[in-house]
Amino acid sequence: MDENFLLQTKTAQELYHNHAAKMPIFDYHCHISPQEIAADKRFDNLSQIWLYGDHYKWRAMRTNGVQERYCTGDASDWEKFEKWAETVPYTLRNPLYHWTHLELKKFFGIDKVLSPATAREVWETCNAKLNTPEYSCRNIIRMANVHTICTTDDPVDSLEYHRQIKASGFEVAVLPAWRPDKAMMVENPESFNTYVDKLGEAANIDIETFNDFMDAIDNRHQFFHENGCRLSDHGLETAYAEDYTEKEIQAIFAKVRKGQSLSQEEVLKFKSCMLYEFGIMDHSRGWTQQFHLGALRNNNTRLFRTLGPDTGFDSIGDFEVARPLSRLLDRLDMENQLAQTILYNLNPRDNELIATMIGNFQDGSVPGKVQFGSGWWFLDQKDGMEKQMQALSNLGLLSRFVGMLTDSRSFLSYTRHEYFRRTLCNLLGNDVENGEIPHDMELLGQMVENICFNNAYNYFKFNR
Repeated sequence: MDENFLLQTKTAQELYHNHAAKMPIFDYHCHISPQEIAADKRFDNLSQIWLYGDHYKWRAMRTNGVQERYCTGDASDWEKFEKWAETVPYTLRNPLYHWTHLELKKFFGIDKVLSPATAREVWETCNAKLNTPEYSCRNIIRMANVHTICTTDDPVDSLEYHRQIKASGFEVAVLPAWRPDKAMMVENPESFNTYVDKLGEAANIDIETFNDFMDAIDNRHQFFHENGCRLSDHGLETAYAEDYTEKEIQAIFAKVRKGQSLSQEEVLKFKSCMLYEFGIMDHSRGWTQQFHLGALRNNNTRLFRTLGPDTGFDSIGDFEVARPLSRLLDRLDMENQLAQTILYNLNPRDNELIATMIGNFQDGSVPGKVQFGSGWWFLDQKDGMEKQMQALSNLGLLSRFVGMLTDSRSFLSYTRHEYFRRTLCNLLGNDVENGEIPHDMELLGQMVENICFNNAYNYFKFNR
């Protein structure tokens, strides 16, 4: 894994080293903790910054026969790291092998392969550095040359840590992103009503009717806007666009507030209404909306009950996407209230579907108004990213792509941008060597710089 890792041609090497590598990181979707940035947290050891909350690694460890106590359980941090080091040699051809060694090299200057034989040395070397002020959260962000971070935040969040970060003068913009998924989950009346009560408290509104509910949502949307938010995000199995009437939605809301279970038809109507209303709000305040589509979550009931969500038991789903997504976007566009939109698919079968869908709703108002998002979750590896870019190239404009994001809970995951940039440059370099695109380094270099940073900066306009 030398300086030309993944760069198979001289053209690719030139594009990466002269253009991609120097660009700042615009990380417009991640799950890192604003509280930890506000506190400028320092980590005691490598397991705390590397293994806590990382369901990618937990899945690999379980597959390798590692017991749960070494993943999410009560084993010591050294024991957990030791089990991860034992697993790493078995991750060959899995992106975890690449990510692990990129992170060791980028942040700790370690060129050695992680294995049981090197585990203790790697542990001690990294821990010694982590226990210095130079390896606080903010300094790791600086090391990675990050320009902007968008976290993932619930509408009831106080955003106190974002305000603390801004007041501290930290030069990297750390902005909230609106994630209102819980405001749609009427399939579980008990948890939905608990959430509605929290929403009412946050907005200082007594929520009795659906109109009260929407007033509270809009109150929080405005609050997020005042705190720098310009971006929403929705984690969905698929889009929802059933027909409904205002009277039906009011009745559905009243029913669920009484704790009564809804029919599947009523659930779909309510979700359809909420997605439309969220889209109207986003457009009214000039936001960008993101849709992450296709995850089949919490497949393992036994372990979900024990460990909870986001612990490594999700997979790719095969939901119908095209018709409901088209109906939702068209419903908003018919009233000229379709916000800038980024669509992410988890099932690779949908690459061409999404790549053609975005072309239906480009209107010339903004370059790349509707985006095909980067390879997401199970697809944020070399093969998945290449296929996403191939589909976008064939059916849209790769040059207008807003590029990569980390989608991670780890402060060391900024190397995913490097991984993406190397993959992008290699893709273009191979095209040049094959005579498929011109060897025009001014044109290609600008394209690479735009995809790595400039397109996202110009698209979101957060700081302007």
